[in-house]
Amino acid sequence: MIILGVALLALCTLAGSLLGELLGALLGVKSNVGGVGIAMILLIVARIALARGALLGRDLRLGIEFWGALYIPIVVAMATEQNVILALRSGPLVIIAAILTVAVCLIAVAILARLCGPMETMDQIELRKAATGDAIPVPSAITSDG
Repeated sequence: MIILGVALLALCTLAGSLLGELLGALLGVKSNVGGVGIAMILLIVARIALARGALLGRDLRLGIEFWGALYIPIVVAMATEQNVILALRSGPLVIIAAILTVAVCLIAVAILARLCGPMETMDQIELRKAATGDAIPVPSAITSDG
C-alpha cells in the first residue's frame, strides 16, 4: 500500500503546484506562490478525510505516513528551486504577503493556544502519574550512574 501513499503524495504535489501557479498568476508574481505549502495541507486534509471515512486501512496509513515523513525533505528541495530574487523584484506585494502570512500564523497560534486552555508540562504529568501510581518507567540506562 506504499504505492497508494506515493499516488496520494503525487496527487497532492501536482494539485499544490497547479494551485500555487494559479495563485502566483492571480497576484501578478511570475512564480509558484505557496504551492509546496498547499500540497502539504492537501496531504494532511486527504489523510484526515480517509481516516474519517474509514478508508484508511493499516497498510494505506503506513504508506501515507512513510511518504509524509519523506515529504519534508522533498519540500526543502522544492523550496530551494524558488527564485527568491525574482519574487522580490516582482514588487512589494511579496514582502507584504510574507509579513501578513507571519502575522496570520502568529495570531492563529495564539487563538489555538487560548482555545486549548492551559497545558500540563511534562513535570506536571509525571507528578500526577506518580501520585496516582501510574509512574512512567525510566529506562535503567538513564538512571544508572555509570
